[in-house]
Amino acid sequence: MPHDSSPAWWQGAAIYQIYPLSFADSNGDGWGDLPGVIQHLDHVASLGVDAIWLSPFCRSPMRDFGYDVADHTAVDPLFGTIEDADAVIARAHGLGLKVILDQVWSHTSDQHAWFKESASSRTSDKADWYIWADAQPDGTPPNNWLSVFGGSAWSWEPRRRQYYLHHFLSSQPKLNLRHPAALDAILATGRFWLDRGVDGFRLDAIDFMAHDPMLRANPPLPPADGVTPTKPFALQRHDNDMLHADALAIMGRIRALTDEYPGTVTLGEVSSQPGAFDRIAEYTRPGRLHLAYTLRLLRSGVSAEILEATLAEAATAIGSQGLCWAFGNHDVVRLASRWAGSDPAAERAFMTLLGCLPGPICLYQGDELGLPEAQLTHEQLRDPFGIAFWPEFRGRDGGRTPMPWQADAPSAGFTIGTPWLPVPAEHLARAVDRQERDSESSLAHWRRFLKARKAMPALVRGSIEDIRRSGEVLSFVRRLGAETVQCVFNLSAEPARFEISDASGEESDVLMPPWGTMVLDDGRAIRSIAA
Repeated sequence: MPHDSSPAWWQGAAIYQIYPLSFADSNGDGWGDLPGVIQHLDHVASLGVDAIWLSPFCRSPMRDFGYDVADHTAVDPLFGTIEDADAVIARAHGLGLKVILDQVWSHTSDQHAWFKESASSRTSDKADWYIWADAQPDGTPPNNWLSVFGGSAWSWEPRRRQYYLHHFLSSQPKLNLRHPAALDAILATGRFWLDRGVDGFRLDAIDFMAHDPMLRANPPLPPADGVTPTKPFALQRHDNDMLHADALAIMGRIRALTDEYPGTVTLGEVSSQPGAFDRIAEYTRPGRLHLAYTLRLLRSGVSAEILEATLAEAATAIGSQGLCWAFGNHDVVRLASRWAGSDPAAERAFMTLLGCLPGPICLYQGDELGLPEAQLTHEQLRDPFGIAFWPEFRGRDGGRTPMPWQADAPSAGFTIGTPWLPVPAEHLARAVDRQERDSESSLAHWRRFLKARKAMPALVRGSIEDIRRSGEVLSFVRRLGAETVQCVFNLSAEPARFEISDASGEESDVLMPPWGTMVLDDGRAIRSIAA
């Protein structure tokens, strides 16, 4: 059989993240579900994306809204049934969309049968499937490691007279993926979904897969500006509680599983800890994960200078084709508010920039509508992270409010019941049905741009070259064979001049409007203007 040299489907793919709890509710209970996803997959397909990434819908007590899994092979009744999951996969495939499932394999819920057995005794069959350690002589935790969500990363289990490790909520105990039987068991859950036809996995929190087996303390990290941060997690250098090299072998086992299912992909989530792009290059070497993206850029400010430095820092990961880009997701403030200041021109400029970067891209639900961050009261919050650090940190709920489908319908068409999070009044004017009728809407922009992007192979699979910056104008060239595409972005609210070279090398001076974006092919034809 001849070798297939065609590019893998994920090279340059546009991946749309669906957060099912907030996508669409089919039964009126106020919570999004899988039948609701099916009802609106046509909308996703109409964007011109290649795949969907489905956030968790497995059985869960919902303390972290699906990222605390109690059974990796059962659908939580809140979302529907296993038959509904099969129907989502089938409908997506029928629309030409690949399906990537979110997998939480670094920890489980404390309600998982594995943890219940592990916590019951030091001699049970699953005694070592989680991370257990004795107290210090004075009864305090084994070391100084902190939870991302606040407080110690250790909680006491009286039956074992030991502490267990949890990097997030105390109800999210850390799995011991060094234990062969535990790793085999978690991989078996992945096989369950691969056998049902999914096209890959997004892997949550991969920087936390392995830690220092000697449980050595983290060194302090004094704040560079002398100001105490809101979250104590930032006061340590995370040398020992995460980022351990043993994670590479775990990734190798995951890759070996997916290699049994040709055409499936692994996409890892890399934290915002320093060195994120170097880790992506390491994590995506042959025999490990296919792709990874990082939260680093999502949790920083933005400017042409920052993006120029980011592209330089990410050069190795870009060159190995392992880097996936994301400007938004369910864990960060919405793009339209975080970077764009709710200016539609700025929001479109950043999203066009996302689509011009080398590698696959992830688009978070609602960003195609330009939705701003919802401003919720303390009483409206559900997110335990936000509740713990209110009001200095308002949590993640502002980016998780329900999708507005119909401006004039109750709860914007998300549900006929009471939505689990409120639908902000300012989102109604940006509802899908309103934007469908507006040829200049954010939705229309996204459809046009993604269609144009697919027509330019250099944008989808090409290299990136000639990265230049002049003030707040950033430019680069994407190249694939003889095809070149020049991308120019004015990332400011002021007009700016920039020199553009044509194919003969002759330069012309161009006045870029505020947030102006140009994507030009070899013939200097402007294919897309975002502002």
